[in-house]
This record gives sequence, structure tokens and C-alpha cells, in this order.
Amino acid sequence: MHVTGTNFTDRTDAGRQLAARLAHLAGRDTVVVALPRGGVPVAAEVATALGAPLDICVIRKLGVPYQPELAMGAIGEGGVRVLNEQVLRLARVGDDQLAEVERRERTELARRARRYRGDRPAADLRGRTVVVVDDGIATGSTAKAACRIVRARGAARVVLAVPVAPRDWTDRLAEVADELVCVDTPSPFFAIGEFYTDFSQTGDDEVLRLLAEARGEDGRSGDPDGVDRELLLPVAGVRLAGRLTVPAGACGIVVFAHGSGSGRHSPRNRHVARYLNGVGLATVLFDLLTEAEEPDRRKVFDVGLLSSRLTAVARELEHTDGARGLPLGLFGASTGAAAALHTAAELGPAVRAVVSRGGRPDLAGPDVLSRVEAPTLLVVGALDTTVLDLNRQARARLRGGSELAVVPHASHLFEEPGTLDQAAELAGDWFLRHLPSADGPRAEGR
Repeated sequence: MHVTGTNFTDRTDAGRQLAARLAHLAGRDTVVVALPRGGVPVAAEVATALGAPLDICVIRKLGVPYQPELAMGAIGEGGVRVLNEQVLRLARVGDDQLAEVERRERTELARRARRYRGDRPAADLRGRTVVVVDDGIATGSTAKAACRIVRARGAARVVLAVPVAPRDWTDRLAEVADELVCVDTPSPFFAIGEFYTDFSQTGDDEVLRLLAEARGEDGRSGDPDGVDRELLLPVAGVRLAGRLTVPAGACGIVVFAHGSGSGRHSPRNRHVARYLNGVGLATVLFDLLTEAEEPDRRKVFDVGLLSSRLTAVARELEHTDGARGLPLGLFGASTGAAAALHTAAELGPAVRAVVSRGGRPDLAGPDVLSRVEAPTLLVVGALDTTVLDLNRQARARLRGGSELAVVPHASHLFEEPGTLDQAAELAGDWFLRHLPSADGPRAEGR
């Protein structure tokens, strides 16, 4: 059994090592296609080494309606769709249900394609060798869908290339690619990130920069209006410390409500916030209690107090430079989820979406849950069985549309490798689906 430590410094280093295994493709009619976002820095190095154009393969998973983390297929640009007939059959997904999921995901696919490409068309893959690149293989479902999609777009030869994958990856993926290339296949294998020293999230700004550089442009954004600053928010006779981060061109803002014993410096909430900033969402992290109040355990679990302060902060954003007019979402962790649902019930249509991570929505109470109209995503770890059951019960009382996403191998705090990244991506997808308005990112008069 081969046991390995860290293989790659970061995605750029991984791309250079991978490029050395692909030298035989240089000088041919080759296109390098990256899976955004993490695959782009890897693919940029490969494209440079091969002297090949760089493009992206924007795909969206089609999740089973009542279990969205389970893929029943995937879609790509140009109307391409690949389905897993076995999952469709076992999950008993009807044509109408499939059509509704596809409609929703095509909207998000188009948004992401516009974000990355602007008005530029996708690369013409017909008759060419296409190298599909990601930062690693875990289950292989996304890579499999990408290979099928580029094949459907006319690729004559498909090469799937990654820095790291499980030992049995060729058994899983040989059917969809003509050639499989990998730098290392370590064992045991738990998560892609364990083989990188730096596996931080790749943001949209980095993707745009790398794609622009591949086209021979400088990749600098023309919008300098991003914001990142500390706040003191006056709320009901106290001043709460917070941090406002608004990336350039933000299409919505997410206010975080932390769990018991935590605050604006929560490493988990900050991790999720950085991910949301990377996909174009503004965030507000703030302390629900003052330093003097934090030792008082009664206040730590006083959902009414916490929600009243969260509501006041949400209203204060209407008068805050950088945040004014942005569509509002709420993210709650642990007891903060109950506070977020209280605020959603209080503010009604002003709250466009709510996400709970490892939350206790049951603490909001049945009356409050029945008044929540905002689309609500409940993200729970599969190992957090007690909280999972409480979330199922709470979801049955929610009035607005809701989904329950169960993250495999995750416990209550999402400490297992890769699980917090999955929760962040689920949250980002939910907010991007529900926050932006049809008229643009700003929604004046919220």
C-alpha cells in the first residue's frame, strides 16, 4: 500500500507537474478545457505548456429533487444533457420533476457561463483533441459528465487529466475517455485537498484573470468598487462589531448568524464567507453579542434576542455604503439558524433566501417556521443524526420552498476533510439561485 503526504504546493504546482505528463499532446490540434473553478489554475499551466487554447466546461449537476446531493445527471452548454438512468429509475423521478430541475440548473449554468466568458462563444471542439482538466478526482461523477459533454460537442479524442485520484479511478472512468493521465494515485484516499498544502477556494476573480491571460489579455477587473472593512452596527442600545466584504459587481449580500459560543471570527463561517465572496456575493460577519454579554449563557441561547439583533442589522444595511440595495440572504449556523429563520419570518419578502448549516431550525418554534416564506436550504452532516432528524421535522413546518442537503461523512461541525467545502458550495449555489433579481444585482427599495 502506497501512503503519501502532501504532493502539491498548490494548484499551480499541480498543473506544472501534470503538464509534464502531457507533453506528447503539444503541437497537435488540442484544446484544454478546465472544470471551474478549482480546475482552472491547473489547466492554465497545462495550456501554457502545450501551447493550446484554454476554455472551460461549465456543467451543472442535476440532483434528485428530494436528495439534491445525489446526481441523476448533468447538463452542459449547447443543450447537452447526460442522464444516469439507474439513479432516475431507483429514485422514481418523473419527467416533470426532471424537467423542473433541468430548467432551474440551466438558468444557473447560463449565468455562470456569462460570468466566465462574457459575450465570447465557447471553443469549437469539433474534430479536436480535448484535454479535460480538474484539480483531482474524488467520486469521478463530475469528470465523467464533463467528458461526455465535450464528446457530445464534437471532440474527436478526449483526454482526462488530473493531478491526483484514487487508485481505482481508471476503472471508474475508462469508458468516457480515450486516455487517462494522473500524476499520483495515493492510497488511502479520503479527499482531494489532503494532497495539497494550499487547497483554498479558487474565486471567480482568479478564474477570470487566468482565462483573460490565456487569451493574451491582462485579466484585470475594470470595476474597482469592492469593499472590505470593519463595521460598528448600532443595535438596540449596543454596538455590535462586524465585517462587511463586498466583491466588485456583487449580486447579493449574505448576513451570517453564528452559533452558540462563536462570533464573527468563527473559522467555519469565515471559510464559507470567503467562498461566497469568490462567487460574487457580499457578506456581513458580525457578533450577535457584545464582549460583556458573551459569558452570559442565557443570552447565548436567547433566540429571541439574537434574532431581534439580526433583524436590526439586516435593516441597518439599507443605510450602509456598499451594501445598500443588494438582495438579502441569511446564513445561520447552529442556534444562529433559528435566529435567521426568525428574521426571515419578520422581514418577509425582504429576505430572498436562507441557508442553515448544521443548524437548529427547530429552536425557532413551529409558529415562526410556518411564517417563513423565503426559500430555505438545510445543510446537515450525515453523521449528525440527531440534528438531521430535527431538521427533517422542522422542514415539514416551513411554508416556503425548502430543500434538505445531507453531506456524506460530515459530523455536526463539518470538521472532516472536504465537508465544509461541500457545505459552502451548496450555500453558494442556493444564494446564487435565489438572490439575484431579473433586473440586475441591485434591488433598490428592499
